[in-house]
Amino acid sequence: MVKREAMLYEQIGDNRVRCNLCARRCVIIEGGFGFCSVRKNEGGKLYSLNYAKACAANVDPIGKKPLSHFHPGALVMSIATVGCNFRCQFCDNWTISQEKDIVGRDFPPEEVVNASIEYGCHGISYTYTEPTIFFEYAYDTAVLAKRHNLFNTFVTNGYMTPEAIEVIAPYLDAATVDFKGGGDPEFYKKYSMVPSVEPIFEALKAMKKHSIHVEVTNLVIPKVGDSIERIKDLASWIRNNLGEDTPLHLLRFHPDYKMTDIPSTEIRTLEKAYEAAKEAGLNYVYLGNVPGHRYENTYCPNCHELVIKRLGFEIIKWNLTEDMRCPKCGKQIAIKGKFHKTGLTIPYSII
Repeated sequence: MVKREAMLYEQIGDNRVRCNLCARRCVIIEGGFGFCSVRKNEGGKLYSLNYAKACAANVDPIGKKPLSHFHPGALVMSIATVGCNFRCQFCDNWTISQEKDIVGRDFPPEEVVNASIEYGCHGISYTYTEPTIFFEYAYDTAVLAKRHNLFNTFVTNGYMTPEAIEVIAPYLDAATVDFKGGGDPEFYKKYSMVPSVEPIFEALKAMKKHSIHVEVTNLVIPKVGDSIERIKDLASWIRNNLGEDTPLHLLRFHPDYKMTDIPSTEIRTLEKAYEAAKEAGLNYVYLGNVPGHRYENTYCPNCHELVIKRLGFEIIKWNLTEDMRCPKCGKQIAIKGKFHKTGLTIPYSII
């Protein structure tokens, strides 16, 4: 097991420490673990136990993250370790996010970067579980990645401290921040064991302040997390605090983990959510996990011309000018980076 002293913690007496990485700010006694199960107090020092221990490493299309307005078509090396600071009953990666043993393969930052270059990736994505809980691994890899002209992206629940964002911001180019149930505080308490959602909203504002490209997702769960009003409120908050060009992805729920008794989200529910988010003033709203649906596509917010046609993770039609404008009316489409014609639509594993 590779251990690395944690970057963000403080000693508070009696050999106790306070972790300042995620918004739980766990106070951990000597010999104890944080809520994430991968941080341990040993002799009054906090250690990350999952450093460079990758439980997954895949080459993914960036659309899988999902990031639709950041280097569309790019390939990313996606890495993860075990552990999470949430306990979502619907998690589709629960076999690794809720794993208590530190399992995986040694995959240090240098090897991650070298493999990314070897496999033709344009960047690295810290994903699958929660990158906040393998922060030191992600940080060291991200610093090295930037030296090799690779971009870095987080796929995160957003439950991180302002200090963590301050540290990673110079090296983090984009983030997908995943909401569940429209951001309903009671939903988070009941189904994810999260005491407050406010730190997520504060993290989003901090990311915007640091000019990190942000796209927001929201998992629409039938019966317990599919309130159209909640989704409309979330969309309004995004418009008012992050800007009307911030993409919002509304994701279809599939039964998994402890919520196999709830059916997949009905398409009509997703369409209603899409319409509500558009009514709230967002220019770019997408449906996820519904390959072939017309709301996977990007439309010009001015003249409604189809400018990017998608099928799942694949871009099958690119209809923008070289400077990312609508070819019909000239409207600037809010895309960061360039279009990459890679053709990869099916992820493949390297470990």
